[in-house]
Amino acid sequence: MVKLRLALADDHALLRAGLALLIDGQEDMTVVAQAGTHSDAIAVVERTLPDVLVLDLSMPDGTSGKTIEAVRRRSPQTKILVVTTHDEPAYLRSMLAAGCAGYLVKTATDAEMLSAIRTVAQGRLAINLSLTPDEMQTVLGTATRKNTQQSRASLSEREQEVLVLLARGYTNQQVADKLFLSVKTIETYRSRIGEKLGLRDRSELVTYAMNLGLLGKGETPER
Repeated sequence: MVKLRLALADDHALLRAGLALLIDGQEDMTVVAQAGTHSDAIAVVERTLPDVLVLDLSMPDGTSGKTIEAVRRRSPQTKILVVTTHDEPAYLRSMLAAGCAGYLVKTATDAEMLSAIRTVAQGRLAINLSLTPDEMQTVLGTATRKNTQQSRASLSEREQEVLVLLARGYTNQQVADKLFLSVKTIETYRSRIGEKLGLRDRSELVTYAMNLGLLGKGETPER
C-alpha cells in the first residue's frame, strides 16, 4: 500500500507529537516532516513534497495565508488542511481564498481529523465548522472566485490559449493544428494546466472554464 505522506506544522511540540502518533498508527498514512514555524513549514514542504500539510493557523514568524500561498507555489500537489481554535466564518473564508483544501477546529475528534486528512488528499474539500447553508454558500462562493482568478493568473498566455480550446471540446490534435504546434507539446501544456489548476479530467476543465467565463456567454463545448 502506498501511504499518504504528511507534514505537520504546529508551534506546540506536544500537540505535534500527539498528532504524529495518531497518524503513524494508521495503515494508510505516515508523517514525513514536522515544523514549528511558518518558515520551517515552507522549507519542509519544499524538501519533502508531502501529499498533505496539516497547518496550525496561529504560529510565530508569519501568517497562514502567506504560508499557504508559498506552499502552493513550491509544491502544487500538496493539499493543505488548516487546524485552528478559530471557528468564525471570516477565518474560513480567508484560508479558503488563500488556497487551503480543508479547515478543522481543534475540538474535532481523532476520527474527524483522520477523515479530513483523507478527504483533502482525495482532492475534496473538508470543512469542520458549523455553518448555515447560506453562510456556507457565501464562504464557498467568495473563495472559489478568488482561487479561480489566482489560478488563472498562474497560467502563461499560451497555456490559457490551450485551456480555452480544450474547454471548447477540441482534441489534442485539433489544438495542435490550430496553434501550429506538435501534439506532444499540447499534451505537455495540458499536463501543466492540470497540475497548476488541480484539474484531473476534461469535465473538470470545462467546468473551470465555464465558471471563469472563458467560453463566452451561452457558449458550450463542441462535440
